Amino acid sequence: MKLRSAALAAAMALAGATAQADVKVGMITTLSGGGAGLGIDVRDGFMLAVQQAGRDDLEVVIEDDQRKPDIAVQLADKMIQSEKVDILTGIIWSNLAMAVVPAATAQGKFYLSPNAGPSPLAGKGCHKNYFNVAWQNDNLHEAAGAYANDTGFKNSFILAPNYPAGKDALTGYKRFFEGEMAGELYTKLGQTDYAAEIAQIRASGADSVYFFLPGGMGISFLKQYAASGVELPLVGPAFSFDQGILQAVGDAAMGVKNTSQWNKDIDNATNAAFVETFQAEYGRLPSLYASQGFDTANLLISAMGKADVADADAFRAALKDAEFDSVRGKFAFGDNHHPVQDIYVREVIKEGDVYTNKIIATGLSDHADAYAADCKM
Repeated sequence: MKLRSAALAAAMALAGATAQADVKVGMITTLSGGGAGLGIDVRDGFMLAVQQAGRDDLEVVIEDDQRKPDIAVQLADKMIQSEKVDILTGIIWSNLAMAVVPAATAQGKFYLSPNAGPSPLAGKGCHKNYFNVAWQNDNLHEAAGAYANDTGFKNSFILAPNYPAGKDALTGYKRFFEGEMAGELYTKLGQTDYAAEIAQIRASGADSVYFFLPGGMGISFLKQYAASGVELPLVGPAFSFDQGILQAVGDAAMGVKNTSQWNKDIDNATNAAFVETFQAEYGRLPSLYASQGFDTANLLISAMGKADVADADAFRAALKDAEFDSVRGKFAFGDNHHPVQDIYVREVIKEGDVYTNKIIATGLSDHADAYAADCKM
């Protein structure tokens, strides 16, 4: 296994390193700025699986997209044209995925998504070389809508950032929620002040609040919501209650229900080993994003064991088979190369001094996305 950042690549060149890996992966992810924790977790989960596999025929080149679409496009062009990568992966944000994935797959490259799952790439814009190992963007929000029905909520106020994943989020919630909308807001991507939104929630007459605000946005909102005195119950997807976020939010997140296709207490041997080894390697509990990076790498490694990446048809078939041990337990791709999987309801708890989640129910079983019928490969 070889790992390269831009700086490490220069050092290798100076050292006269000329060996080429049999499979070369370009990872473009967010390693700086407000969303850095998400990209770091995807990277660390991916590299843990690569390290455990011990393969010398796999090279990973890692670059920071800075959460900027133009930077992501430049990096993808460099990786495809200069680095000659076989496979791309790593993007966190759906607007960046929409800027990179169609062009990469059109050039014959495989793209394995460890996170972003925008609806166009699941439906009419699907591609035979694009595989999403995480979820389609709507999925966790659909499970939250179903949970809200089961809980008896009738009038939800919903909000999300104004970018593709935010729009998919609220679409997914509304697809399954059977009640009324007390309000619907799209906030600025990267926003940190939610005083105006919380004032609207207070005056809305809602009986519940559903929000999708990943990374630092979720930290800011949860802290300000707790300080506001508004006592409406919150529901969210895992992205707003993930392991890294919870430590920053603290008691303000306690007891909140959220939806996820993964948690550290899923009972299978692969997941137990992943949680233990990730914590030993990195000194922290793994997040949802880390689990997705880990599964993405293991999917790739499983395909490498069955086919040569130079034989695109055989390698594609090996990816579609998804014959790897997932931290989620059962795992399968639908016809549009997106997961068909269980999605759970979790509750934020505290274990000693650590805030985390526990599974309390299954929100949706063997759930596929709503766009597969529009995918014509």
